[in-house]
Amino acid sequence: MSEGYKPPFTITEEITNLVIEIAEMTGMIALTDNLSKNPTLRRENRIHSIHSSLAIERNSLTIDQVSDVIDGKRVLGPPKDIREVQNAYDAYEMLTKLNPYSIKDLLTAHKIIMLDLVKESGIFRSGGVGVYAGKDLIHAGTPPQYVPDLISELFKWLKESTLHPLIKSCIFHYEFEFIHPFIDGNGRVGRMWHTLILAKWKKFFLWLPIETLIHEQQEEYYAVINAANTDGESTVFVKFMLEIIKMALEELIQNVNEDDKSNNSSVRDKLLELLKANNKISAKSAAAKLDLSERQIQRLLKIMKDEGKIERVGSNRNGSWIVLE
Repeated sequence: MSEGYKPPFTITEEITNLVIEIAEMTGMIALTDNLSKNPTLRRENRIHSIHSSLAIERNSLTIDQVSDVIDGKRVLGPPKDIREVQNAYDAYEMLTKLNPYSIKDLLTAHKIIMLDLVKESGIFRSGGVGVYAGKDLIHAGTPPQYVPDLISELFKWLKESTLHPLIKSCIFHYEFEFIHPFIDGNGRVGRMWHTLILAKWKKFFLWLPIETLIHEQQEEYYAVINAANTDGESTVFVKFMLEIIKMALEELIQNVNEDDKSNNSSVRDKLLELLKANNKISAKSAAAKLDLSERQIQRLLKIMKDEGKIERVGSNRNGSWIVLE
């Protein structure tokens, strides 16, 4: 990159409209500030983020296994996959202490994420690297001798650019993956840094599971990266990521609204009555009767169980509930 380098990118009408829509949604969320008041939802989203980001990299652990690893429980699975979860959790937990404009902090994050997984953790790679689809090379990373200077210029642009943080974060994400500065872990670090940039704009992005939606659209995620490579600019990737962010915000608003509804004492009383009438009722059936999502019923059951109001007897599949009050 030359002095004053600006990553190639075109602002389109679609991108402008997406930024406006997302900004309006973030204003609504920031005004109510419900996410910061809901540790259960924050924890759920963090677990989903870690599981999805690692699943993209072919980690085999299920969402429940990821949760158990984070809780310090014994999990039967590949040691490498378990270590990846532990490292990712440690890295995400320190996000608030990281400066998105600091290369030193970037290297620190990589060191934590790749601890005991690669020899070159916390340093830029010394050799070549490529992104493969099966046996086919779809992208060759920048030659290693140019990586430090390219990253330095990218961080300089990130700090000095007056573009909206929504756009800057997406452009950075693409440019970072294009350079591919590390021997491994580029995807994990790139997605986490995207979150960090957004969190410096609106803090609740720390707990927004953008990675979950990327995982659900993984093929398209890689397809738009390749399309941007072909175009020679990140426009198509920026549009894709803004659409992902918009969907994540829509899901967040829906979950927060469901939480507000379920926190109503009458909803809890109705759920307790359902459990008394049918102690084997499924979360899906209870959700239909109370006009809530199955995920919300599961969350509410866990809360009531932790509060000592109900107890689970037997397995998740064939067990039953006991109402204790």
